[in-house]
Formats: sequence, structure tokens, C-alpha cells
Amino acid sequence: MFDFLIDNPTDFSEAVQQLETTQVGSKVTFYNQVDDIKDFDFVVICVDESRGNPDNNTSIDFEHIKYAFYELQLGNWEISILDLGVIKPGNEISDTFYALRQVVNFALEHHTLPIILGGSQDILYSQYRAYDGVKYMINIANIDFKFDLGDSNATLNHESYLSHMVVNKPYNLFNYANIGYQTFYNTQEEIHLLDKMFFEAYRLGDIVNDIKIVEPVLRDADIAALDVRCIESQSVLQDEMQPNGFNNREICGLSRYAGLSDKVSSFGIYELQYLHSQTSKKLLGQILWYFVEGTQYRLKEIADVNNPNFIKYQVPVDNETLIFYESQVSRRWWIEIPSNLNNVNNKLKQHTLLPCDKENYLSACNQELPERWLKAKQKNEF
Repeated sequence: MFDFLIDNPTDFSEAVQQLETTQVGSKVTFYNQVDDIKDFDFVVICVDESRGNPDNNTSIDFEHIKYAFYELQLGNWEISILDLGVIKPGNEISDTFYALRQVVNFALEHHTLPIILGGSQDILYSQYRAYDGVKYMINIANIDFKFDLGDSNATLNHESYLSHMVVNKPYNLFNYANIGYQTFYNTQEEIHLLDKMFFEAYRLGDIVNDIKIVEPVLRDADIAALDVRCIESQSVLQDEMQPNGFNNREICGLSRYAGLSDKVSSFGIYELQYLHSQTSKKLLGQILWYFVEGTQYRLKEIADVNNPNFIKYQVPVDNETLIFYESQVSRRWWIEIPSNLNNVNNKLKQHTLLPCDKENYLSACNQELPERWLKAKQKNEF
């Protein structure tokens, strides 16, 4: 069906098939063993493309990374995984992007969740474009130490893909949230520009102090992405990684939040060419495990003002009346975004309720407007 795919090496697939029934690998089927790829919960896609990062375009050890995941013990899961092998590099980077877009688009249309393991993070642009024609207005949550805004007039690369998402048609990017940026790797101009576009950015230090602050952001995302360079060097035992970053427990916690999100429909992990230690590959296996674990505890909770399990709270703040909802099932919170009834092209028709947390409600009670609510409202009126 996809002639641009390279099968997994025989010795790798045989090793996976010899794993015990209690291990993740027992739930894995390989692409060359099936005629139809529609009836799986997950597809694992490796993208051997790093030309978008001229600083490091070395080969990626996909087999050891995947085996580190497949050899782990299953949770209380009922899952099926299809391993598609590797998308080989095209003659041009755009050829590789086209191939990935075809696979991800097909998976999305058949309600299968693609897990993308790739090289340079400009591949995220292709992951995003796969939603064209599938869903309008996309939210991206990107766990990364940099914004990667770059120059939209320059060639698309691993440090400029965000600007291309913003300026290239069709305009389907509703919200972009950076999770874990480090100020000294981002210019003040970039920080201010992100704010002017009403996008979100959460500093590494704030998340480390309270990781729960980004749960609503990941709950609201359609696409979750991770640049592995945001992991601290100590956690992967590699000196060339960042001295500051998320530790092993924090990055697994963020991955689980992404999996728990009822909305996240694809997960991409990028810049894998930087990982070469055995510890780093084992950590990647555990990051994948926590993501899948999260998906098994999705509540499929309908975020609707008429949900009978929601408790409604009204909080007057200045000239606004903020309306919060608390789920009696999950104890999660949402805040209502006012519709602009005079705008027939209202971008927020599908974003009436915005995920938030109890702290936002308590802050509103103290007469503070939540920043997420303000930005969503401003985007809706823009």
C-alpha cells in the first residue's frame, strides 16, 4: 500500500516475536504480515530524515529504541500495534514529508493513533499538515527547549517550522503551546512574538515546580510532540545534551499527560539522532510506555456545557462573568469561552470549553483573569 516503506530487519522482527505474552511486543504486528492497516489502535512510524538539521544528521538506531519499548511489561491494556517499519528518505526532504503525510492522514481517517519516531523536528510540519482535510483548527503542544520560530522566508528546517505553520495555507493552526522553553535559548523578540500571536509558552522552571500546570494544555492538544533535546544530560548519560532540562520522571509524566488527553490523536518524538547511549534508548522506551498507558485511561469525557456530570460555577471578574465547569467524574476543570455571535467565521465553534485547572478558578475568585482564557478570547475576536 505504501511503497516508500522499508521493512524492519528480519532479526529485529524475529526477536520481537519471541517476546513473552506479558510484554508489549506480543501486541505488535509488522507491516509485511498484514494486508490491511485499518484495524489497529496504534501505528509506529519511523522517519529516517534528519536533513532539516545540518548540525546533526547522523543515522538513528530505530530498532534498539523500539525494542526498549517492546520488551517492557504490558499494563492492564487491550491494545494492538502495527509497526510500519521505516519511511526511507526521499530524493528531497519534501518527498519524505509527503510520504509521512500520506501515512498519518490515512491513520487519522481510520481512527488509528500514529506514533512517529523521527529525526530533525521539521518533520512536525508534515505531522501537522496530515490533518488538512481531516480536522479544521489544530492545537499543538510541543515539549521543547526552544520555540523554533525561525524565518518563514527561509527554507523550512528544524528551527523554523513553526513560522511555516503560521504563514502557509491552509491556515489550520489555532493554538501552539511550547512546554519547557529555556529563556537563554530564545530571543526576547521570539518570546514577545509568540505572545503577540496569543500562543502559549511555559518555562521549564515553572513546570518543574508544578508539572500539573501543563495538564490542561496537553488535554486541549490534537498533536503532541517532543524534542528529545529538552531532556537533561544527566537523565540520558550524554554530556552533549542540555545541562538543564526535564529529568526522566518529568518527561515520562508529560508523556502520560499527553496519552491521557481525549483529544491527542498523534504523537511525534523527534531529534532521535542525538540519542546514542543505552540509557537514552531505554528512557525513550519508557516514554512510549507511559504515553500508551495514558491512552488506556482516557475517560472520553464530553466537554459540553450540557454534560450532566459537570458542576457550573459563575465568577464575576471586573466586567466579565467567567463560567467554570468541574467534572464530578474526573475532577478536571474547564472554562467557557464566550462566542462572538456577530462573527459567522467564529474560530472557536469547536472550542467552547477550554481546559483549565482549579487554580484558575481560585485565581478568578481573587479577581485575576486566567491568561489561557484571555488569549483564547483574543484569538476568537481577532
